[in-house]
Amino acid sequence: MTYDTVIRNGRWFDGTGGPSATRNIGILAGRVVAVSAEPLDETGVHDVVDATGKWVLPGFVDIHTHYDVEVLGSPALPESLRHGVTTVLLGSCSLSTVHVGATTAGDLFGRVEAIPRQHVIGAVEEHKTWRNCAEYVDALEALPLGPNLAAFIGHSDIRAATMGLDRATRKQVHPTEHELSRMESMLTEALDSGFVGMSSQQLLFDKVDGEACRSRTLPSTYARAGEIRRLNAILRRRNRVMQSGPDITNPLNIVSQVFNALGGLRPHLRTSLLSAADIKANPAVIRIMGPIARFVNRLGGDFRWQHLPVPFEVYADGIDLVIFEEFGSGAAALHLRDEVERDSLLRDEGYRRQFRKDYESKFGPRVWHRDFFDAQIVDCPDPSVIGKSFGQVGVDRGGIHPVDAFLDLVVEHGQKLRWRTTISNHRPEMLRRMAAEPGIQMGFSDAGAHLRNMAFYNFGLRLLRHVNDAAKAGTPFLSMEQAVHRLTGELADWYRIDAGHLRVGDRADLLVLDPDYLDASLETYTEAKVEQYGGLSRMVNRNDATVNAVYVAGRPVFRDGDFGDFVGHARTGQFLRAQSTPAVPATDPVAAPLTRTA
Repeated sequence: MTYDTVIRNGRWFDGTGGPSATRNIGILAGRVVAVSAEPLDETGVHDVVDATGKWVLPGFVDIHTHYDVEVLGSPALPESLRHGVTTVLLGSCSLSTVHVGATTAGDLFGRVEAIPRQHVIGAVEEHKTWRNCAEYVDALEALPLGPNLAAFIGHSDIRAATMGLDRATRKQVHPTEHELSRMESMLTEALDSGFVGMSSQQLLFDKVDGEACRSRTLPSTYARAGEIRRLNAILRRRNRVMQSGPDITNPLNIVSQVFNALGGLRPHLRTSLLSAADIKANPAVIRIMGPIARFVNRLGGDFRWQHLPVPFEVYADGIDLVIFEEFGSGAAALHLRDEVERDSLLRDEGYRRQFRKDYESKFGPRVWHRDFFDAQIVDCPDPSVIGKSFGQVGVDRGGIHPVDAFLDLVVEHGQKLRWRTTISNHRPEMLRRMAAEPGIQMGFSDAGAHLRNMAFYNFGLRLLRHVNDAAKAGTPFLSMEQAVHRLTGELADWYRIDAGHLRVGDRADLLVLDPDYLDASLETYTEAKVEQYGGLSRMVNRNDATVNAVYVAGRPVFRDGDFGDFVGHARTGQFLRAQSTPAVPATDPVAAPLTRTA
């Protein structure tokens, strides 16, 4: 047999969790056609990769991104691609660009996902040619995609498109029967087009941008139980996924969403809920998440939590950070877009008293730990404060309250004040526990969103590093095969898309990884301009020594720190349509290691 590519002598993982082994892999016409313990015939092969000492893995699956806007203008999605992510899911958190117009898309994405509103509007205006889900899929596949795409349809998208954004974000307004039927039709059409399911959102500190409906919560948060039941009924019948974010301020909402996964006398609802996190502000919560998932699944449900398997470190420029949306005084500041108005508010003593009260409140669920002693300044025109916490700055300035120290610096320096804190996932022992919990899925990167706040494009590599370090220390919590499975085949099979495996007959989506560079370099971030967003400098990762090569459909999209000349010009990825059952072939190349053809 003649191959297009041979990957020689790498430690091969098939994505099933089965044993890894040193193998030679032959690729032809975009598919794996040979996995062999014996050398393959390399005669006439123009692309031979020596993977001796390296690992060869199925491409990672990123189940939670907000690339819906970026993919329109930069369909190669290079920041994920270069880290071995070969499949991404669009449409998270109730947000998609299928049905809403450009201005409404800007209002929905701009503030919630910290993507500049004007660029959201511009991208949708320039690229939108579709009128429905089928045409949307066609439009995506007409783009020079880098990775593969799968998608949720957003509840806020279909609700705003049906009712109009103003009516869809008013408590006293409920959809008419005609509007409910229209939303059901939109969801049905999405599933017919291969969408994996629907995403919703009940979290109340995700706020709308723009002028007309500014600071209202997302449209899906206004949906009553009857509307949700009708949409869920369609997902149940079709065995598709509901992705949702619970209202953490309302325990009954969380209980309701968890038990919605149960079937009882009706089909169960496959549910992926945001998010399993070891939150500093509520350290006991994480201990019940695994047991909740196990309990629901034992009763016949199919329930998962989503989880970012690394410390959740965030950066902020001034006060522009979504965590301030969770309490009144913070949301009041973010409501004001005009810098003069905002600074006037931040100087007001009455406002500061309320901010201090919110900051010191110990009641109710929350995400941010609200500790300015645990928030380090990393850049500022005043060099004397760099490296210090806001709490320490307050001490240095005569013992003023940490809130006042923070607000003084924001008023003085605005967005030139840059700082960081870790909100959750700060305890390594809890990260190990969550990584081994079957009711928790490894994926919550938010890729494509919060461009100045976080960079988790390499989350898969960081989980592998954690597993590798534990094995070297003699304290393993997962085998490497299990860890790879959690990032690849397990996710693809649960969402029922053709991805995440590297066996004979599978599409050749893979990465070649150097385990010697699963090291501290994975924890750093750099910045790169996004030309699509007016040259905005975004946080990214750079781990080119770790990831030596990435292939999508058998083509080398990234190798030795460079992208292929065709990337961004020719399509390698495709839209992956949800299947009725997981695509898991019965053959096992470990059990039968000799060369085989598809």
